[in-house]
Amino acid sequence: MDLNGVGILGAIIVGGVAGWLAEQFMKSNMGLLMNIILGIVGAALLNFLLSALGIYTGTGWLVYLIVGFIGACILIAIGRAVRR
Repeated sequence: MDLNGVGILGAIIVGGVAGWLAEQFMKSNMGLLMNIILGIVGAALLNFLLSALGIYTGTGWLVYLIVGFIGACILIAIGRAVRR
């Protein structure tokens, strides 16, 4: 799993913030652990998809936050679509 140069602790913290921001943006109600998971998995998934398309996202905590936020929003949307 590529952490974009932020390390494990940084990935947990930034992933939690990205998950929380996505939760607020998507008007979802999840807990802290789910926010962290959504942020980290969302960032990893979107990084993988973008690299498969040949798009380089860069490194650093700000890039990880943005990619994690977008990835978490996508995961929330997919979860809502599957539940319906």
